[in-house]
Amino acid sequence: MKKHLFTLCALLMALSVSAQDMSGAKLVHKIWDNNTAPHSNGMAVAGETRNSRPTLTTEAVLYVYTPNPAAKNGRGVVICPGGGYRHLSMENEGAHMAAWFAAHGYTAAVLHYRMPNGCPEVPLEDACEAISLLRGEKEGLPAEMHCAKVGIAGSSAGGHLAAMTSTMGSVRPDFSLLFYPVITAQEGKLHKGSFDNLLGEKRSKKLSEYYSLENRVTEQTPPALILYADDDRTVPSVNGPIYYEALKEHGIRSSLHIFPYGGHGFGMRDTFHYKHAWMPLMLDWIDTILK
Repeated sequence: MKKHLFTLCALLMALSVSAQDMSGAKLVHKIWDNNTAPHSNGMAVAGETRNSRPTLTTEAVLYVYTPNPAAKNGRGVVICPGGGYRHLSMENEGAHMAAWFAAHGYTAAVLHYRMPNGCPEVPLEDACEAISLLRGEKEGLPAEMHCAKVGIAGSSAGGHLAAMTSTMGSVRPDFSLLFYPVITAQEGKLHKGSFDNLLGEKRSKKLSEYYSLENRVTEQTPPALILYADDDRTVPSVNGPIYYEALKEHGIRSSLHIFPYGGHGFGMRDTFHYKHAWMPLMLDWIDTILK
Protein backbone atom coordinates (compact mmCIF):
# COMPACT_ATOMS: atom_id res chain seq x y z
CA MET A 1 0.00 0.00 0.00
CA LYS A 2 2.81 2.40 0.92
CA LYS A 3 4.59 1.58 -2.33
CA HIS A 4 1.48 2.43 -4.40
CA LEU A 5 0.93 5.63 -2.41
CA PHE A 6 4.55 6.69 -3.00
CA THR A 7 4.21 6.02 -6.74
CA LEU A 8 0.99 8.06 -6.91
CA CYS A 9 2.58 10.97 -5.03
CA ALA A 10 5.61 10.92 -7.29
CA LEU A 11 3.39 10.99 -10.36
CA LEU A 12 1.34 13.90 -9.03
CA MET A 13 4.51 15.83 -8.21
CA ALA A 14 5.86 15.27 -11.73
CA LEU A 15 2.60 16.46 -13.26
CA SER A 16 2.46 19.56 -11.04
CA VAL A 17 6.06 20.47 -11.93
CA SER A 18 5.28 20.10 -15.63
CA ALA A 19 2.18 22.27 -15.35
CA GLN A 20 4.00 24.89 -13.30
CA ASP A 21 6.82 25.15 -15.81
CA MET A 22 4.38 26.02 -18.62
CA SER A 23 2.17 28.27 -16.46
CA GLY A 24 3.18 31.37 -18.43
CA ALA A 25 1.35 30.16 -21.52
CA LYS A 26 -1.70 32.20 -22.46
CA LEU A 27 -3.27 29.29 -24.31
CA VAL A 28 -2.73 25.53 -24.45
CA HIS A 29 -3.91 24.03 -27.74
CA LYS A 30 -3.83 20.32 -28.51
CA ILE A 31 -3.05 19.85 -32.20
CA TRP A 32 -3.65 16.10 -32.40
CA ASP A 33 -2.49 12.72 -31.14
CA ASN A 34 -1.52 9.43 -32.78
CA ASN A 35 -5.17 8.59 -33.42
CA THR A 36 -6.05 11.85 -35.17
CA ALA A 37 -2.77 12.93 -36.83
CA PRO A 38 -1.91 12.01 -40.43
CA HIS A 39 0.75 9.58 -39.16
CA SER A 40 1.39 7.73 -35.91
CA ASN A 41 4.66 7.01 -34.14
CA GLY A 42 3.28 3.60 -33.19
CA MET A 43 3.36 4.21 -29.44
CA ALA A 44 0.13 3.57 -27.54
CA VAL A 45 1.25 5.08 -24.23
CA ALA A 46 3.51 8.06 -23.55
CA GLY A 47 6.48 7.81 -21.22
CA GLU A 48 6.91 9.47 -17.84
CA THR A 49 7.56 13.17 -17.24
CA ARG A 50 10.63 13.78 -15.11
CA ASN A 51 12.03 17.18 -14.20
CA SER A 52 9.67 18.87 -16.68
CA ARG A 53 10.89 16.53 -19.44
CA PRO A 54 8.09 14.47 -21.02
CA THR A 55 9.42 11.29 -22.61
CA LEU A 56 8.25 9.27 -25.62
CA THR A 57 5.43 11.71 -26.32
CA THR A 58 2.34 10.65 -28.27
CA GLU A 59 0.48 13.94 -28.76
CA ALA A 60 1.30 17.34 -30.21
CA VAL A 61 0.42 20.37 -28.08
CA LEU A 62 1.13 24.10 -28.48
CA TYR A 63 1.79 26.31 -25.45
CA VAL A 64 1.29 29.86 -26.69
CA TYR A 65 2.94 32.85 -24.98
CA THR A 66 1.73 36.29 -25.98
CA PRO A 67 3.34 39.73 -25.75
CA ASN A 68 1.94 42.85 -24.20
CA PRO A 69 -0.48 44.21 -26.88
CA ALA A 70 1.40 47.51 -26.97
CA ALA A 71 4.66 45.69 -27.77
CA LYS A 72 3.28 43.16 -30.26
CA ASN A 73 5.34 43.18 -33.48
CA GLY A 74 3.25 40.83 -35.62
CA ARG A 75 5.92 38.12 -35.60
CA GLY A 76 5.69 34.61 -34.25
CA VAL A 77 8.07 31.79 -33.50
CA VAL A 78 7.44 28.08 -33.01
CA ILE A 79 9.91 26.69 -30.45
CA CYS A 80 11.05 23.06 -30.60
CA PRO A 81 12.79 21.91 -27.39
CA GLY A 82 15.62 19.40 -27.62
CA GLY A 83 16.01 16.00 -26.03
CA GLY A 84 17.56 13.60 -28.52
CA TYR A 85 14.19 12.78 -30.11
CA ARG A 86 13.39 10.87 -26.91
CA HIS A 87 12.28 13.54 -24.43
CA LEU A 88 11.54 17.27 -24.47
CA SER A 89 13.44 19.91 -22.48
CA MET A 90 10.29 21.95 -21.98
CA GLU A 91 11.72 24.38 -19.43
CA ASN A 92 15.19 25.59 -20.45
CA GLU A 93 14.63 25.20 -24.21
CA GLY A 94 10.90 25.86 -24.20
CA ALA A 95 9.05 27.91 -21.59
CA HIS A 96 11.94 30.20 -20.66
CA MET A 97 12.73 30.91 -24.28
CA ALA A 98 9.08 31.59 -25.11
CA ALA A 99 8.74 34.04 -22.22
CA TRP A 100 11.81 35.91 -23.46
CA PHE A 101 10.46 36.16 -27.00
CA ALA A 102 7.07 37.32 -25.72
CA ALA A 103 8.79 40.03 -23.66
CA HIS A 104 10.23 41.32 -26.96
CA GLY A 105 6.95 41.49 -28.84
CA TYR A 106 6.76 38.00 -30.34
CA THR A 107 3.94 35.49 -30.10
CA ALA A 108 5.89 32.39 -29.08
CA ALA A 109 4.50 28.86 -29.22
CA VAL A 110 6.36 26.00 -27.54
CA LEU A 111 5.74 22.81 -29.47
CA HIS A 112 5.32 19.64 -27.41
CA TYR A 113 5.89 17.39 -30.42
CA ARG A 114 5.54 13.64 -30.77
CA MET A 115 8.68 11.53 -30.71
CA PRO A 116 9.51 9.91 -34.05
CA ASN A 117 10.20 6.38 -32.79
CA GLY A 118 11.70 5.67 -36.21
CA CYS A 119 8.99 7.64 -38.06
CA PRO A 120 10.60 10.99 -39.02
CA GLU A 121 7.44 12.27 -40.70
CA VAL A 122 5.70 12.44 -37.28
CA PRO A 123 7.53 15.39 -35.61
CA LEU A 124 7.84 17.05 -39.02
CA GLU A 125 4.09 17.17 -39.56
CA ASP A 126 3.63 18.46 -35.99
CA ALA A 127 5.99 21.37 -36.68
CA CYS A 128 4.39 22.21 -40.03
CA GLU A 129 0.93 22.22 -38.46
CA ALA A 130 2.15 24.50 -35.67
CA ILE A 131 3.45 27.05 -38.19
CA SER A 132 0.15 26.96 -40.10
CA LEU A 133 -1.79 27.52 -36.88
CA LEU A 134 0.33 30.50 -35.87
CA ARG A 135 -0.06 32.01 -39.33
CA GLY A 136 -3.83 31.57 -39.15
CA GLU A 137 -3.84 29.21 -42.14
CA LYS A 138 -5.52 26.53 -40.02
CA GLU A 139 -8.30 26.92 -37.47
CA GLY A 140 -7.47 26.51 -33.82
CA LEU A 141 -5.88 29.70 -32.46
CA PRO A 142 -7.73 33.00 -31.88
CA ALA A 143 -7.15 35.69 -34.49
CA GLU A 144 -5.18 37.90 -32.09
CA MET A 145 -2.50 35.19 -31.97
CA HIS A 146 -2.04 35.00 -35.74
CA CYS A 147 1.24 36.40 -37.09
CA ALA A 148 2.23 37.70 -40.51
CA LYS A 149 5.76 36.30 -40.19
CA VAL A 150 6.48 33.04 -38.39
CA GLY A 151 9.91 31.59 -37.72
CA ILE A 152 11.00 28.39 -36.05
CA ALA A 153 13.53 27.89 -33.26
CA GLY A 154 15.01 24.62 -32.10
CA SER A 155 17.68 23.29 -29.77
CA SER A 156 19.78 20.15 -30.30
CA ALA A 157 17.40 17.50 -31.74
CA GLY A 158 14.77 20.26 -31.74
CA GLY A 159 17.25 22.15 -33.92
CA HIS A 160 17.24 19.20 -36.31
CA LEU A 161 13.44 19.37 -36.37
CA ALA A 162 13.58 23.13 -37.02
CA ALA A 163 16.09 22.66 -39.85
CA MET A 164 14.14 19.66 -41.19
CA THR A 165 11.00 21.80 -41.31
CA SER A 166 13.00 24.51 -43.10
CA THR A 167 14.36 22.12 -45.73
CA MET A 168 11.76 19.36 -46.07
CA GLY A 169 8.51 20.65 -44.61
CA SER A 170 5.28 21.07 -46.56
CA VAL A 171 5.08 24.43 -44.76
CA ARG A 172 8.24 26.53 -44.42
CA PRO A 173 9.01 29.11 -41.73
CA ASP A 174 10.16 32.63 -42.61
CA PHE A 175 13.42 32.15 -40.66
CA SER A 176 15.06 29.59 -38.40
CA LEU A 177 16.97 30.00 -35.14
CA LEU A 178 19.14 26.96 -34.47
CA PHE A 179 20.71 26.39 -31.06
CA TYR A 180 23.47 23.73 -31.25
CA PRO A 181 21.39 21.77 -33.79
CA VAL A 182 21.86 18.16 -34.83
CA ILE A 183 22.43 18.38 -38.60
CA THR A 184 24.49 15.61 -40.10
CA ALA A 185 24.76 11.81 -39.87
CA GLN A 186 28.37 11.86 -41.10
CA GLU A 187 30.54 9.49 -39.08
CA GLY A 188 32.48 11.26 -36.37
CA LYS A 189 30.19 14.31 -36.58
CA LEU A 190 26.75 12.97 -35.76
CA HIS A 191 24.76 12.73 -32.55
CA LYS A 192 24.05 9.02 -32.77
CA GLY A 193 21.19 8.93 -30.26
CA SER A 194 19.14 11.49 -32.18
CA PHE A 195 19.49 9.63 -35.47
CA ASP A 196 18.81 6.27 -33.78
CA ASN A 197 15.54 7.63 -32.39
CA LEU A 198 14.62 9.48 -35.58
CA LEU A 199 15.30 6.70 -38.08
CA GLY A 200 16.00 3.54 -36.08
CA GLU A 201 19.25 1.89 -35.07
CA LYS A 202 19.29 -0.25 -38.23
CA ARG A 203 18.82 2.69 -40.61
CA SER A 204 20.46 2.46 -44.01
CA LYS A 205 23.28 4.74 -45.11
CA LYS A 206 20.99 6.13 -47.81
CA LEU A 207 18.30 7.03 -45.27
CA SER A 208 20.86 8.62 -42.96
CA GLU A 209 22.17 10.74 -45.83
CA TYR A 210 18.61 11.77 -46.74
CA TYR A 211 18.03 13.15 -43.24
CA SER A 212 21.45 14.78 -43.06
CA LEU A 213 20.03 18.22 -43.59
CA GLU A 214 23.02 19.75 -45.37
CA ASN A 215 21.88 17.52 -48.25
CA ARG A 216 18.32 18.90 -48.20
CA VAL A 217 19.02 22.64 -48.54
CA THR A 218 17.53 24.35 -51.62
CA GLU A 219 16.90 27.92 -52.74
CA GLN A 220 13.55 27.69 -50.89
CA THR A 221 15.20 27.10 -47.50
CA PRO A 222 14.67 30.10 -45.20
CA PRO A 223 17.58 32.04 -43.61
CA ALA A 224 19.13 30.57 -40.48
CA LEU A 225 20.95 31.90 -37.44
CA ILE A 226 23.11 29.11 -36.01
CA LEU A 227 24.61 29.15 -32.50
CA TYR A 228 27.10 26.72 -30.92
CA ALA A 229 29.67 26.51 -28.18
CA ASP A 230 33.04 25.33 -29.44
CA ASP A 231 33.44 22.85 -26.58
CA ASP A 232 30.12 21.07 -27.20
CA ARG A 233 30.85 17.40 -26.51
CA THR A 234 27.34 16.18 -27.34
CA VAL A 235 26.65 17.64 -30.79
CA PRO A 236 29.99 18.51 -32.43
CA SER A 237 30.09 22.19 -33.35
CA VAL A 238 31.22 21.22 -36.88
CA ASN A 239 27.52 20.55 -37.56
CA GLY A 240 27.09 24.33 -37.74
CA PRO A 241 29.56 25.07 -40.53
CA ILE A 242 28.28 22.06 -42.48
CA TYR A 243 24.75 23.50 -42.59
CA TYR A 244 25.96 27.08 -43.01
CA GLU A 245 28.09 26.13 -46.03
CA ALA A 246 25.11 24.39 -47.67
CA LEU A 247 22.97 27.48 -47.10
CA LYS A 248 25.57 29.79 -48.63
CA GLU A 249 25.98 27.50 -51.65
CA HIS A 250 22.30 28.10 -52.35
CA GLY A 251 22.45 31.84 -51.74
CA ILE A 252 20.57 31.81 -48.42
CA ARG A 253 21.30 34.73 -46.08
CA SER A 254 22.48 33.17 -42.83
CA SER A 255 24.81 33.68 -39.87
CA LEU A 256 26.91 31.29 -37.80
CA HIS A 257 28.29 32.04 -34.33
CA ILE A 258 30.48 29.61 -32.39
CA PHE A 259 31.20 30.86 -28.87
CA PRO A 260 34.49 29.84 -27.21
CA TYR A 261 32.87 27.75 -24.48
CA GLY A 262 29.55 26.84 -22.94
CA GLY A 263 29.09 23.17 -23.70
CA HIS A 264 25.83 21.67 -24.88
CA GLY A 265 22.33 22.70 -23.89
CA PHE A 266 23.10 26.25 -22.77
CA GLY A 267 19.70 27.51 -23.94
CA MET A 268 18.46 30.16 -21.53
CA ARG A 269 20.76 29.22 -18.68
CA ASP A 270 22.13 32.17 -16.72
CA THR A 271 25.38 30.25 -16.28
CA PHE A 272 26.11 30.54 -20.01
CA HIS A 273 28.72 33.29 -20.23
CA TYR A 274 27.48 34.52 -23.62
CA LYS A 275 23.76 34.54 -22.85
CA HIS A 276 23.53 38.33 -23.00
CA ALA A 277 25.57 38.37 -26.19
CA TRP A 278 23.32 36.15 -28.30
CA MET A 279 20.09 37.80 -27.19
CA PRO A 280 20.49 41.23 -28.84
CA LEU A 281 22.37 39.56 -31.71
CA MET A 282 19.34 37.37 -32.42
CA LEU A 283 16.82 40.21 -32.26
CA ASP A 284 18.96 42.33 -34.58
CA TRP A 285 19.43 39.42 -37.00
CA ILE A 286 15.68 38.79 -37.27
CA ASP A 287 15.07 42.52 -37.85
CA THR A 288 17.65 42.49 -40.65
CA ILE A 289 16.29 39.34 -42.31
CA LEU A 290 12.67 40.51 -42.26
CA LYS A 291 13.33 44.00 -43.64
